[in-house]
Amino acid sequence: MKRNDLRALRELSIKELEQRAREAKEELFNLRFALRTGHLSDFSRVKLARRSYAQIQTAISEKRIVEARHGAA
Repeated sequence: MKRNDLRALRELSIKELEQRAREAKEELFNLRFALRTGHLSDFSRVKLARRSYAQIQTAISEKRIVEARHGAA
C-alpha cells in the first residue's frame, strides 16, 4: 500500500476496517491455496496480501487504543 492508502485506512471506522480485514484474509487464503496447488504464477502477491492484512490490523489496533484512551471517538 502506498502512503495515501494508509492514510485512507486510518480514516475508516473500525467496522469498515474489520470488513476489509476479512476480505484481505480471504484473499490471502486463496493465494496460499493457489500457491500450494501450483496455480499461482506471481509469488509476490502472497507477500503483498500478508502486508496489506497486517497494515489493516495495525490500523484497527491504533483505533482501539485511541478509543480506550479517549472514549468512543
